[in-house]
Amino acid sequence: MRKKLQSITSKLWAATALFAILLVWQIVSMAGLVPNFMLPSPLQVLKAFGSEFPLLMENSGVTLLEAAAGLLCGVAFGFIMAVLMDRFEKLYKAFYPLIVITQTVPTVAIAPLLVLWFGYEMLPKVILIVIVTFFPITIGLLEGFRSADKDMMNLLKSMGAGNFQIFRYIKMPGAMGRFFASLRISASYSVVGAVISEWLGGFSGLGVYMIRVKKAFAFDKMFAVIFLISIISLLLMKLVDILQKKCMPWEKAK
Repeated sequence: MRKKLQSITSKLWAATALFAILLVWQIVSMAGLVPNFMLPSPLQVLKAFGSEFPLLMENSGVTLLEAAAGLLCGVAFGFIMAVLMDRFEKLYKAFYPLIVITQTVPTVAIAPLLVLWFGYEMLPKVILIVIVTFFPITIGLLEGFRSADKDMMNLLKSMGAGNFQIFRYIKMPGAMGRFFASLRISASYSVVGAVISEWLGGFSGLGVYMIRVKKAFAFDKMFAVIFLISIISLLLMKLVDILQKKCMPWEKAK
């Protein structure tokens, strides 16, 4: 009961802060401190969202498909890399620095090359999303595997357990918390990565829509799609929370 009350209180504070920001924004716009064509008011953005809703939903479907495909591939690739690097020390020493280097290259620098190599269809977008999503999964799982209880592992070994059994009963359950924490990050990255890839080449999607309204100087529609991207990212993170509760029922008992 106490935890639930604390959760409700924290959400109320967040909602109050958001409402205050929107209120100040509306007052600034109504007072004319910033021209409407540069900073449309929240009401103008809401109106634009309503008028463009069918088109936004159509484009968001494309972006979500790309994000989902890239996220699934990124999670699978990250999981495999983490398992192999945990199992084989030489692979860890060889590939860990390379994995870190992949995150130092800006995505906006990679995207044009991927479009040049693979065209304007979905494949280059999925590859870019994999690049930005596999890193948190790999590092989170790897740290979880390596922080496994040594005494528990030695106990299982003394009872004749093999590497697979140690992984199944000690390492994997112990790394689940870090995996879902990394998955939240990757889920939000997947949407952003899809939009960035669409900026540099594509026929539909929220990124392509943003480029079109930007060229038309329709900044109310630009803010509408920014809000939509934020909402989609938050919903994906909420889905990860629900999935975590299903996969880690023992956490509820704490």
